[in-house]
Amino acid sequence: MDKLLIVGGSSGIGRSIIDLVIEKYQVINLSRSEPDLQHDHLEHHKVDVLSDDIPKFENVSKIIYCPGTINLKPINSLKEEDFLHDFKVNVLGAVRVIKTYARDLKRNDRSSIVLFSTVAVKQGMPFHSSVAAAKAGVEGLTKSLAAEFAPHIRVNCVAPSMTNTPLASNILKNEKAINRIKDRHPLQRIMEAEDIAKMAAFLISDDAKAITGQIIGIDAGLSTLKL
Repeated sequence: MDKLLIVGGSSGIGRSIIDLVIEKYQVINLSRSEPDLQHDHLEHHKVDVLSDDIPKFENVSKIIYCPGTINLKPINSLKEEDFLHDFKVNVLGAVRVIKTYARDLKRNDRSSIVLFSTVAVKQGMPFHSSVAAAKAGVEGLTKSLAAEFAPHIRVNCVAPSMTNTPLASNILKNEKAINRIKDRHPLQRIMEAEDIAKMAAFLISDDAKAITGQIIGIDAGLSTLKL
């Protein structure tokens, strides 16, 4: 059974990924809180990947890095510390995890890494300057590492639109806000965590063995369609 290391699997998209793959993979979750799931295929380790030493486990062949930020403010309301924090969570955390396991992943010809961006990198949106800048770094990291690690490790990135997770609860706070965001999307819907999780699960699977270096939008058409 392949071993999957997931960072940030205690809630939101990460938790949904665990639900989808727990019967297929041996899952190791690194996060600051424990997921509300007990399973023979799941082990949890309380780790802050920005400040703690990254634990090393043998035979890891898949990595999914889920941590992200939603820091939406006008540029004049953002401090330099906001930009640094978003960059650390989204980019440097992923870098620390990947560097820990890069050599081991190269020894397995079915290894795969999945990262997460946002639709706001491809489509300019007001008040997204900090998170969009950080996630643009994630997309650059994805493509650079896909080239560097080929043909041994596939590296891909999923770029969602607004997704109904605890991280977005302050934005999706009432029916009026939800409907306003839905109306911006050609498919008139807000993504659910499972929508994004299914793509991540696909990308680490052998069914995606011809896919690497890709930024895949799951955004109800927002980044490419104008109705």
